[in-house]
Amino acid sequence: MNTLGFDRDRGQTRVVVAMSGGVDSSVTAALLHAEGYDVIGITLQLYDHGAALAKKGACCAGQDIHDARRVAETLGIPHYVLDYESRFRESVIEDFADSYLRGETPIPCVRCNQSVKFKDLLTTARDLGADCLATGHYVRRVKGPAGAELHVARDPERDQSYFLFATTPDQLDFLRFPLGDLPKSEVRSLAERFGLAVAAKPDSQDICFVPNGSYARVVEKLRPGAVDPGEIVDLSGRVLATHDGIIGFTVGQRRGIGVGGSAQPLYVVRLEPETRRVVVGPREALARDRVYLHDLNWLAEPLSRKGRLVQVKLRSAQQPVEARIFTHGQGQAELHLTEPGYGISPGQAAVCYDGSRILGGGWITRTDRSQLPAEERLSA
Repeated sequence: MNTLGFDRDRGQTRVVVAMSGGVDSSVTAALLHAEGYDVIGITLQLYDHGAALAKKGACCAGQDIHDARRVAETLGIPHYVLDYESRFRESVIEDFADSYLRGETPIPCVRCNQSVKFKDLLTTARDLGADCLATGHYVRRVKGPAGAELHVARDPERDQSYFLFATTPDQLDFLRFPLGDLPKSEVRSLAERFGLAVAAKPDSQDICFVPNGSYARVVEKLRPGAVDPGEIVDLSGRVLATHDGIIGFTVGQRRGIGVGGSAQPLYVVRLEPETRRVVVGPREALARDRVYLHDLNWLAEPLSRKGRLVQVKLRSAQQPVEARIFTHGQGQAELHLTEPGYGISPGQAAVCYDGSRILGGGWITRTDRSQLPAEERLSA
């Protein structure tokens, strides 16, 4: 049994590596090549190459394609660039814009993993005769009693499990994550040891198709009229101010709301896209202990009628909280939080854990509060 779990020599095991041009995927390819595997590198061109070339510091930009090619040349492995621009625009960019128009806060990186990298690219890897697809994600694939399980990375500062909750059991069976046990510092050291030109390359920070972090500008360009003005109102419906488009707000937001003179801090409680209203209120109005999900992807044992106690992350940067999850079939599920959460936004993901294991997750559709005060019940 080789280190990737196949009962054959490493040289007879073909691995396709998703090479984004960054240090993580480059080291993934270098490690597997050094171990003697038959490695093929694939880089995806996800949007206009000319525009991408001018954008630095973002995943899958033009410079990254060039860097991935240089790494492949250094290692002496085959490397292919595939044009996935149309698929990426349809599945990720268009969905990103529509999500904002629905008053949601989207996570395009999850959609990219879900619809492009772990679906289309995985199919391409199989077409190339690969035994598995390897990526540079910081997450661990562990062999469990019932098959492959997804676990958090050893280095909690680098863990990317939240963004991989939509990985299906069939995909997980084919995927490998060689960096899951390594800290970032060791990965950079390995890049230097292998003589890779990307060893000191900064990590990507922005969403690849959003220049300078200007989400609203991207949405406005894709959906003219998305910045139609509207009203900012309190919980009773009293108009406090006006705004230039709901796409500039997210549930839980406190700064930059544009309402002054309040005796207490105000937060965005919810967005009403049909009326273009932004509803604000005190922090207490954000409290929710019911979270409803759609497109649930479950990687563990089937849920019983009693549900299952889990730890759930409701945003990527938040610590997990305790909840019980119930499924209603057809991808629908409901979370009962032990303690109310604040600023839970539709469009984000709810990812369930049991210790280090990722059990699955789904997309947040709406939230509720089991015991609403009378003055809030009518407006929720």
